[in-house]
Amino acid sequence: MHDLVEDLVVPDGVPEAAATVLRTARELLRQSYYCYEFSTVAVMLRDRIPGAGKKPLHQLIKQGADTGVLTVRQAEYLDYGRQIRNGMAHGQTTHAAMPPAMAVPMVTTSFTIVSELCAAPTE
Repeated sequence: MHDLVEDLVVPDGVPEAAATVLRTARELLRQSYYCYEFSTVAVMLRDRIPGAGKKPLHQLIKQGADTGVLTVRQAEYLDYGRQIRNGMAHGQTTHAAMPPAMAVPMVTTSFTIVSELCAAPTE
């Protein structure tokens, strides 16, 4: 598991609240636990999207794509991960834990998108 997460480094400039969640997601993944790491992306989107308020993640993803905060690729990845998480959280998927083969790409996507959002200029 250490080898699977060694490239998941929190980039410089990520706000501490998001960095803490990313580190936690990485360490939980290292210990083979399931973690809803996409909450980090929701935090970043709330900072970037005017009037985001407390909208659910699916609305933030749509609004982020509509306003250009997210690329089409980012929105697709986030929505796919959101659907997997929802399936597990709501009992539609029968696995009690997410296998590393599914979890690593999801956590990696979170790291990538948070890094990209932090690098994008704020309006």
